[in-house]
Amino acid sequence: MLTNYFRTAWRSLVRGKSFSFINIAGLAIGMAGAMLILLWIQNEISFDKFHENKDNLYEVYVLTSNTDGHPGAVDATSQPLGPALKKSYPEIDAFTRVWELRDWLLSTNDKSLLSMQGFIVDSSFLKMFNFPLIEGNIAEQLKNRNGIVITQDLAKRLFGNEDAIGKIIKTENADNFTVTGVLKNPPINTRFQFDYLLPWSFRDTQNDGYTNETERWLSNNTSTYVLLKPNTNVAALNEKIKNITKNYTGRNDVWTHFLFPLDKWHLYSEFQDGKSVGGRIDTVRVFAVIAFFILLIACINFMNLSTARSEKRAKEVGIRKVVGARKSLLIGQFITEAFFTASIAGVIALFIVQLVLPAFDALVDTQLPIPYTNIYFWLCAFAFIIITSLLAGSYPAFYLSSFKPASIFKKQFKKTNSAISPRKVLVVLQFTFTIILIVATIVVRNQIQYAQDRDKGYSNNNLIHVDFVGDIDKNYPIIKQELINSRIASSVTKNLIGVTNGGAHTWGLRWINENPTDTNTTITLYSEDADWVKTAGLHLIAGRDIDIYKYPADSNAVVLNETAVKFMGFKDPVGQTIFRTYSNTPLRVVGVVKDYIIGSPYEKVPPTVIQGPGAWFTGMHIKLSPGLSTADALAKTEQIFKKNNPVYPFAYKFVDEEYATQFDSEQRTKTMAGLFASLAIFISCLGLFGLSAYVAETRTKEIGVRKVLGASVTGIAKLLSLDFLKLVVISFVIASPVAWYAMNKWLDNYTYKINISVGIFIVAGLLAIIIALLTVSFQAIKAALSNPVRSLRTE
Repeated sequence: MLTNYFRTAWRSLVRGKSFSFINIAGLAIGMAGAMLILLWIQNEISFDKFHENKDNLYEVYVLTSNTDGHPGAVDATSQPLGPALKKSYPEIDAFTRVWELRDWLLSTNDKSLLSMQGFIVDSSFLKMFNFPLIEGNIAEQLKNRNGIVITQDLAKRLFGNEDAIGKIIKTENADNFTVTGVLKNPPINTRFQFDYLLPWSFRDTQNDGYTNETERWLSNNTSTYVLLKPNTNVAALNEKIKNITKNYTGRNDVWTHFLFPLDKWHLYSEFQDGKSVGGRIDTVRVFAVIAFFILLIACINFMNLSTARSEKRAKEVGIRKVVGARKSLLIGQFITEAFFTASIAGVIALFIVQLVLPAFDALVDTQLPIPYTNIYFWLCAFAFIIITSLLAGSYPAFYLSSFKPASIFKKQFKKTNSAISPRKVLVVLQFTFTIILIVATIVVRNQIQYAQDRDKGYSNNNLIHVDFVGDIDKNYPIIKQELINSRIASSVTKNLIGVTNGGAHTWGLRWINENPTDTNTTITLYSEDADWVKTAGLHLIAGRDIDIYKYPADSNAVVLNETAVKFMGFKDPVGQTIFRTYSNTPLRVVGVVKDYIIGSPYEKVPPTVIQGPGAWFTGMHIKLSPGLSTADALAKTEQIFKKNNPVYPFAYKFVDEEYATQFDSEQRTKTMAGLFASLAIFISCLGLFGLSAYVAETRTKEIGVRKVLGASVTGIAKLLSLDFLKLVVISFVIASPVAWYAMNKWLDNYTYKINISVGIFIVAGLLAIIIALLTVSFQAIKAALSNPVRSLRTE
């Protein structure tokens, strides 16, 4: 029986080569698009799910106050928190702190590598998280102050094929570390991307600048993770640990804590009023819907193209029924044909996916392997083809098998003028989703453009950022002086962090007439030594800039932005004093600058305090002289840095390029939406082509009669096209409110956002109409030009 089904399916494919090509191409493209999205979704939902302890792993969060009066949640905690939690609460089995090290230089006797990513962690890190050890004893890792654990990749780059265990690695601060273990490279689906691990005991020996334990408790700069014992009541434990910082500092004006589970780290990282409300899961859900509808659109094509050939298959069905074939057998035959077609399309789709995967990886900024050796992959692939077969073949199977022999041979089985038919409904569904994707693409593009056109508040032309590595910080005065004297730079300043990186967050600032809740409010902290206003091209509103060389007292001076002035309620801010609650050090306001974007261009500018050397510095900004070409200025700058920091290569970043990376996520979303919108449009056009072929086939004699009675080619083409335009208009009416709602929900993730205008929907509607007209015009004109004698000679 099955052999007969497959033989019939093959003959049907061969007999209608053009039809088969269009059918398989539509299914293959739709399946390939869905596969790509499903690969990406699988990677997203699998983040950190490979850890054996995944059900009991949590990250400690801090619950703070925001400037809008609502609580905020951040994952930066104090360094003493982890040990205190383990000591005080028996429900906690283990803890680890994670301190990130970026762009460190690692060197051996004959090799040096810059920009290595590392973590300083507690010894329990490798017991809590599953990063397999290839070489070394797991019980000995991260316990020795001078031990280092490295990845396979780093071992290969530093030592080649030699055994790395026992080898010496020097870090940029001139400490020597002995390799005690080699780890398998971390997978792509983990938040912990690192090249090496250093023990926390190493950090304990470093001078962190704190004068007492209270200062350490009040400084949140570390990630803390805990492993709970099985069956722990997390809600009850959250209540217990809530006020641990208050208990250890004896202060009531500090933040509280709560635990956040591993299965929400990656997908549910957005918080509102201190509670997780979503995050990347929203994007995952959107693209899951897109994958389903792209596959559905491809299946609709199969249905339309199959039913478009109903007259050619009708006699076959009639003869089979006359000789005794039951309806169930006919359904089985047509479902088998759909499975056969879907299988061929599936193989082609897999080939397409393999072909375009590198480009798709670049688009989504990750690596998505196809697990050919995993049996579950093939089971899922088989299930995917089965589902596609049922979706695509069910309607044609029931439709064709329902024909009655008597009606078939009398040619009374067709209903061509039905106002509502399944095929029309399916085409409306196709174009509804296509229009939604067109609207989404336009909205995302406009949102990106809106943010890009926003006034940054500073000038990033010829502005570069250099991180402090090696001797740059020590030799900063010499480097700055040489850059200025040689007229390579017009101004230079050192800062806490790059201007596009968002600054640091601080709490515990106080001022005169503050509100009782203001002390625990998050404020953005920036720093400078001098000339930040000049270097960045900020707009000074009142007072002056900080300059510790001209005014030594400026080590405790601050400059506020407009938002900070409003938040603190200062009418005359210059000369006012603010205090740090844990040190009572007075900070004098010497100037006010116009708000400028620090961090995300999609969010409101936060209240920002720019402090003198009382804060810390991690890098410098250089404003290159406009009198030199960029290439010449960079070459001369590199010479100065090599002279004063010879061990390290000169590494810099243009601020305008760093700013552009702020749009990367949205650009990827726009590109993905545009890509899959194009796929939906292409596949929908195949569907329209199939339906127009069906209509032209079923109305052949009507067209012949109209031509005999004097109808023009233009009139007939218009008549046939008008039916399809009605379907597109109906699709537009359905799609518009759905697209409006969906895109407004997406825009809710941004504070600085566009309003969705009517013009967007007009453009999307016109585009859909033009696409539909171009698609059906071929069949309409072809039918209108046909010779009426051929269609009427049998009458």
